[in-house]
Amino acid sequence: MPVLIVIPARYASSRYPGKPLVALRGAGGAARTLIRRSWDAAMGVAGVDRVVVATDDDRIRDAAQGFGAEVVMTSPDCANGTERCAQAHAVLGGGYDIVVNLQGDAPLTPAWFVEDLIAAMHGDADAALATPVLRCDGRALNGFLQDRKAGRVGGTTAVFDSRGRALYFSKEVIPFTADTYDAMAPTPVYHHVGVYAYRPAALEAYASWAPGPLEALEGLEQLRFLEQGRPVLCVEVDARGRQFWELNNPQDVPRIEAMMAEQNMP
Repeated sequence: MPVLIVIPARYASSRYPGKPLVALRGAGGAARTLIRRSWDAAMGVAGVDRVVVATDDDRIRDAAQGFGAEVVMTSPDCANGTERCAQAHAVLGGGYDIVVNLQGDAPLTPAWFVEDLIAAMHGDADAALATPVLRCDGRALNGFLQDRKAGRVGGTTAVFDSRGRALYFSKEVIPFTADTYDAMAPTPVYHHVGVYAYRPAALEAYASWAPGPLEALEGLEQLRFLEQGRPVLCVEVDARGRQFWELNNPQDVPRIEAMMAEQNMP
């Protein structure tokens, strides 16, 4: 079952323009752009046949080609990463059984998150779309709550049923809990990891649907599937002691660099 990873990247982010070209310093002090670090994360995933960067911006294209990435140019009219992945898959001529969307703002994504996602798709022939979720510990949950208190839109949380089918995704912290948790204690809140694995038919269908009101309100592309009544399989992954965070705002840069130093990432 051939697997393609697409890294969608756009320059004109409303919250953080130019984000893919922001430099992040690793444990040794070396600075690499966000798109380079996302590419490195994708290249570390086992069982993948091809990795491409999908963008509509010449600056991102030039930077990615500069470190050896394969680039697919897509339309500036793509509303989100899923639409960009659909277009990139079409430009490449199809031929892949699973298309993985590894969003270009998650350089801390461990390879096994993506490998677990691909394995879940292999093991469930009925799954048209799957995405990872990570149980928050107290430190991660406090990071979410601090962002919301400061009026920042941070990571996304997910709730799902007993079969792992998503009930909802939100940029608010859900479910509500009044309890407090030690830094390493597990919590009932799940961080949605910004990776998706699609069957090609699901990608093609997605591009044909108009965005719904929930997607518009939350700014979360995966809600389009739920609003169309299509199930989304949530795959719980294990952080194995590592911290995970996406680059959503400029304030996330020092947070991610601290996590990279903690994990001894170069």
